[in-house]
Amino acid sequence: MIKLLPLLALLFSFNALAELRATGDLGIVIEREDGNALIINTTEHKRLAKIEKLGDLSHASVVFSRDQRYAYVFGRDGGLTKIDMLKDAIDKRIIQAGNSIGGAISQDGKLIAVSNYTPGGVKVFSADTLELVADIPSDYGEGLRSKVVGLVDAPGQRFVFSLFDAGEIWMADFKNPKAPVIKKFPNIGKQPYDALMSPDGHYYIAGLFGEPGLALLDLWNLDAGVKHILSDYGKDDEKLPVYKMPHLEGWAVAGDYVFAPAIGQHKVLVIDKNTWELHDTISVAGQPVFVMARPDARQVWVNFAFPDNNQVQVIDVKDLSISKTLSPGKAVLHMEFTPRGEQVWVAVRDDNQLVVYDTETLQEITRLPANKPNGIFFSSRAHKIGL
Repeated sequence: MIKLLPLLALLFSFNALAELRATGDLGIVIEREDGNALIINTTEHKRLAKIEKLGDLSHASVVFSRDQRYAYVFGRDGGLTKIDMLKDAIDKRIIQAGNSIGGAISQDGKLIAVSNYTPGGVKVFSADTLELVADIPSDYGEGLRSKVVGLVDAPGQRFVFSLFDAGEIWMADFKNPKAPVIKKFPNIGKQPYDALMSPDGHYYIAGLFGEPGLALLDLWNLDAGVKHILSDYGKDDEKLPVYKMPHLEGWAVAGDYVFAPAIGQHKVLVIDKNTWELHDTISVAGQPVFVMARPDARQVWVNFAFPDNNQVQVIDVKDLSISKTLSPGKAVLHMEFTPRGEQVWVAVRDDNQLVVYDTETLQEITRLPANKPNGIFFSSRAHKIGL
């Protein structure tokens, strides 16, 4: 018993200093103007902590370690920050480039990849230490280097990304981190601006800004190369000003359909996933930015660019029709579903609020304060391909 006393004292002192906290219902909310990140609890609708001084978070994104303890925040200024969500503290932080645009975590959770505008390319780091593992410059042509966009993880310990200026898709195989193997797919189309991975890791789809259509890569059949799809859609339509580029990572894959924003149009495209042809279009309130599926794929939620960014519309996938138009507030920038989809959190920047909705009744549940929120990321992303 005497030998147990020091151990018991240690346990009591630990409990006195630290609140026991599970990680499965944690999340990160980005406060863009202050350069801060909020740690939140999605079950209790609580703000738990604020992590400050994370740099330029105007286009921030977040991935999570597979144990859901750590959040990796990618800043626009090239900052990469590892946050310990159990200690409410920065674990490590580096500035790895001059201008970056997102990142990904590897299939085994051991590598963090970052896509960069300046200098162009992808850098890969140890998820544990943030030490550099590999540097992949996006060189093309004669002395040219491209901005990199659409970086996602893929099965087989791979990363896939697009070269905006070069019009290429590259795949980096990191089974041997010391000697990654790069496979390049040239001539995919003009100016791929973003991309997504299908939830099953089968398809990589890049949106094209410089021409109509999309670039499709079948990861199960790489020898077939990149297929151009929907090349004729919108080519004869009136060209409207694009107020905000849609995010392809927010595309919805629901059953046999892919729901995608039409660039510069007040429409959502419904694409047949079996033939990759246009099945239908749905008229919506404005230019779509995020088109996101509830986890059970029964609903698709859409937010919009200015001047229609005070609205959110809900599409019933069964009928391919608008079932509800909501008005959460001024400047809706992002949405995130809870892991099983019973609720959705909405970032309302100009009202400085997070709004939580019940996705069955479409009624508001609660609001939480946040200063200029522009991104919501839940730890359940740790177990999803491409996120």
